[in-house]
Amino acid sequence: MLLILIVSLNKKAGAQNIQVEAKLEQSTIRIGDQTYLHLLVHQPVKAIVSFPQLTDTLISKIQIVKAGKTDTLFDKANPNFITINKEIAITGFDEGTYTLPSLNFVYNKESFKTNELILQITSVKVDTTKGIYDIKQPIVVSYTLIDWLKDNWTWLLGSYLALFLIVGLVLYFTKKPKVKNPVKKEILPDIPPHVIALNNLKALREKKLWQNEDFKLFHSELTDILREYLEKRFQIKTHEKTTEEIIISLKRLDINEENKIILKQILVLADLVKFAKEKPLPSENEESLENALVFVLDTQKVETPEPPKGENENV
Repeated sequence: MLLILIVSLNKKAGAQNIQVEAKLEQSTIRIGDQTYLHLLVHQPVKAIVSFPQLTDTLISKIQIVKAGKTDTLFDKANPNFITINKEIAITGFDEGTYTLPSLNFVYNKESFKTNELILQITSVKVDTTKGIYDIKQPIVVSYTLIDWLKDNWTWLLGSYLALFLIVGLVLYFTKKPKVKNPVKKEILPDIPPHVIALNNLKALREKKLWQNEDFKLFHSELTDILREYLEKRFQIKTHEKTTEEIIISLKRLDINEENKIILKQILVLADLVKFAKEKPLPSENEESLENALVFVLDTQKVETPEPPKGENENV
């Protein structure tokens, strides 16, 4: 009972540290122009906050053009907190003033709503004080040889290029030496992603980066190896995603919970080293490398060997 009470209090304390906000880069735009909607969440480093799930529109006349970049900034006053900023380009094609509704973030099944925003879309002003003029009649001008060359230079250039190409092909095939015994190129098999990752992890260990107190480079190369392995093994984009977004994308993959936790620990510690300048203990550095090896070995693709030819014929 006491344990349940402590866990509940920890969750509530974590939820109190979550702050969400929405901002417009421009509150007034012209019809058809675009502006960026910024969705921000201030949270502890290890918290996983789900952003709002948006479709192609915010409201009926405000459309979402594209999702921009996502930035993660560490709090200078408290390195245990970060601010995640996601950009969304929006536009509208009807004049008017629109209220953008508050958006819903979720952390531990608790909702956090942003503030409402006002977006004004204005039309292009037309000067109606000027009179209407008649269409002017065509002006007769002289047409010289130089004018003709200016109008047809592309056709002439194309003709000359085609002529040179034909002459070049004729000379090439008439003087081309005959090859009696062409050498066949050996086709090498593709190297499996887990083999590449294991070789890279072995090479990283031999560099002894963290032993020489180069912690940032060690954890950067370690996470790069894992990101590349995830892309090639599971066909998911990782190099443009934050740690939180990578963990969320793993939910739909066939990876057990233990390996997901291992990967999260590696990525979170690497973020602390790269962005908060934390110096891990030797045991933590070695554990991250060992966990990376375990993750790759546990999640590698297992190839089913084909039965020998003629085996089914004797059954």
